[in-house]
Amino acid sequence: MAPLVPSSQPWVEKYRPRQVKDVAHQEEVVRVLTNTLETADLPHMLFYGPPGTGKTTTALAIAYQLYGPELYKSRVLELNASDERGINVVRTKIKDFAAVAVGSARKGGYPCPPYKIIILDEADSMTEDAQNALRRTMETYSKVTRFFFICNYISRIIEPLASRCAKFRFKPLSEDVMSNRILHICNEEGLTLDAQALSTLSAISQGDLRRAITYLQSAARLFGSSISSSDLISVSGAIPEDIVKSLLVACKSGEFDVANKEVSNIIADGYPVSQLLSQVSRCDC
Repeated sequence: MAPLVPSSQPWVEKYRPRQVKDVAHQEEVVRVLTNTLETADLPHMLFYGPPGTGKTTTALAIAYQLYGPELYKSRVLELNASDERGINVVRTKIKDFAAVAVGSARKGGYPCPPYKIIILDEADSMTEDAQNALRRTMETYSKVTRFFFICNYISRIIEPLASRCAKFRFKPLSEDVMSNRILHICNEEGLTLDAQALSTLSAISQGDLRRAITYLQSAARLFGSSISSSDLISVSGAIPEDIVKSLLVACKSGEFDVANKEVSNIIADGYPVSQLLSQVSRCDC
């Protein structure tokens, strides 16, 4: 498969940190993992927290720092939400990969420890039966395989799995951290983003840096190098703030006909109810 040309490469991948130390706003996680990488003796790990905060990036960075580009494909198995991860997959694909022992082979300055890594992204969507089957696999092959579980909700991971892992909580990204990263990308890509547009991007992405970068790239392709707040709202599918405020004012008026008219206009424009409720709950008017 031919490599992507730079113009067609998603910015989420183009600007993904390649080393653990470059992951933004997760100082405690980065400090612990950096120290652990020095020994290359990793436990099973469980990364949890809101989407777009660096969980998958951190897992991939660890794998690359351990094995480098040459051994990565043979030593790391990635499974995400697009793969079926029921009990049959655990009994076949995961078990077969986990069972094969590998040797220690230092290459190109990478530690290349004598174990493989299985990364299970969105592990909280696995069935309970699959998680129970995975528990036995972890016990049997712990000497030759390490598991990295990535999830948004740790409560959906069964306790026997969670107790076998070192847990790392990823914090939501602050507006300052997101703004600094977005401005860096803007400088690299030659984009102009004013303060209002930057604030809007942080608001509509709700602490999800991956979503913010995706919105930014979409706006750049549609509207060029100068991006306004309205451009970002347009590509994100968010409801314009004046429409949300008009609805609230109509509801507070106590007049049914006035409120009904605003609701009818929103329905006619095709705005999703879940998006409307989300923005209404955050509105400071």
